[in-house]
Amino acid sequence: MADVESTTATLHLNRRTGEFTLSAPLDSDIVLKAAKRALAQRFKRHSCHMDDPGKVKEYLMMHLAPEPRETFVGLFLDTQNRLIAYEVLFRGAIDEAHIYPREVVKAALRHNAAKVIVAHNHPSGDPKPSVNDQLITYRLLQALMLVEIPLIDHFVVGGDQVVSMAAQGIFGKRPRKLPEPAM
Repeated sequence: MADVESTTATLHLNRRTGEFTLSAPLDSDIVLKAAKRALAQRFKRHSCHMDDPGKVKEYLMMHLAPEPRETFVGLFLDTQNRLIAYEVLFRGAIDEAHIYPREVVKAALRHNAAKVIVAHNHPSGDPKPSVNDQLITYRLLQALMLVEIPLIDHFVVGGDQVVSMAAQGIFGKRPRKLPEPAM
């Protein structure tokens, strides 16, 4: 087996033409890092309106799909639906994360957010919202309502899909079947 020489490449974006050039052979890690930088530029505060679900899904896919553990995030918006901050609020195991509504409220107040979108990933790859997902969304809606900050949506990222609970018609509804308590 031949030795593989490690090289560092830089992906350059020509902002005028929108074309990319490479300074060395292509490596998937380099492409992902460059894509994250490009998305960060695209979604900077006051430059990106998060009122398009497709744009939100694209942003969340880039940030949450690669996570190996369940990760719960908040997107904090101003009155014009522009992104103020993206914050990882909770990290969990491969199949669950414990979410505390008071911490989401504290983060929204800290960022002076007018609106909030929450999202998390399912490392299993199944983007279908669980009963627990529905329950925490209901609890978050109630908690944020107390401080007059609307929760706009809850997205679930699984594999290469992103599901909007609002688009599924299950956003803000208390689930009929409550999960069994953990022993």
